[in-house]
Amino acid sequence: MERREGKCDPEPASESYLDAVLIAEDDPVFRRVLQGWFQKWQYRVTLAGNGLEAWQALQEEDAPQMAVLDWMMPGMDGIELCRKIRGHDGGPYRYVLLLTARDDRQDVVTGLNAGADDYLTKPFDAEELRARVRAGRRILELQHALLHARDALQFQAAHDPLTELWNRGAILGFLQREIDRQRRNNLPLAVLMADLDHFKEVNDTHGHLVGDAVLQEVARRLMATVRSYDFVGRYGGEEFLIILPGCSGSDLTASAERLRRTIADRPIETSAGAIAMTLSLGCASAQPDGEGLQSCTALLCSADTALYTAKAGGRNRVAVAPTAQTTTAGTR
Repeated sequence: MERREGKCDPEPASESYLDAVLIAEDDPVFRRVLQGWFQKWQYRVTLAGNGLEAWQALQEEDAPQMAVLDWMMPGMDGIELCRKIRGHDGGPYRYVLLLTARDDRQDVVTGLNAGADDYLTKPFDAEELRARVRAGRRILELQHALLHARDALQFQAAHDPLTELWNRGAILGFLQREIDRQRRNNLPLAVLMADLDHFKEVNDTHGHLVGDAVLQEVARRLMATVRSYDFVGRYGGEEFLIILPGCSGSDLTASAERLRRTIADRPIETSAGAIAMTLSLGCASAQPDGEGLQSCTALLCSADTALYTAKAGGRNRVAVAPTAQTTTAGTR
């Protein structure tokens, strides 16, 4: 199930992997030499004495994204390890520098075709190795920047820029997926349509900046009140849509009441002072043992009708729409 969190900017991925390297070398003397060089260059070093140890180390959660591999190793040589790395789906790209005593052109081609990004022929000096490693790090830095930009674009595409809740398109997508899940698994599903009462008066009296601050605080309180697997989205203007998987009956009413109280019980502090706000909510649900609501549109219409009932009844209240098992609408 998708997580409902959407109330924060995407954090950039940790850059610690840029300062980490895996060294796989079966010669203990040369392995210590390489370790000393990389530590002098301020890298965190993970050591492996053969290809199998290296492959196991690369499966760790925070494995280095740069690997310096000897071609000839017991258990699994560098060529086979390169192929396994490139054949492993998922995760960020790993930069592989292959160390080899082979200088035949065909050997070089074999290594690069196996997935190595670069190679270095033994013997070599420290400065040549350092220059190759710097080139690899630049590639990893570029990847880091591209991934962060991609994550930021994905966040912006699915979230409301003011409240950082799911935007209308994303929350409706989640609703359709939950309806499909309800049909497959025969589970209850509920939606709440929530509207801030008299919000236009806040904008007209105090200005849109204060109104924006009110919306942001309302979003924060709603997110803090729902369950970790519920979904909260800004449906439009001062309206919010909340999806409650597995919720129905008295639990639905109780959940809506908690949301209503989290807004009504405490004024919202703004630059214009404390502003008392209330919330009206319309609830609708599809039950597993009845006909349920057959479409996203039908469920939303039912919740919207219940919301109209709540507002017509005096606002700051909850109204529940009929379902296949519930034949009367209630207000609180």
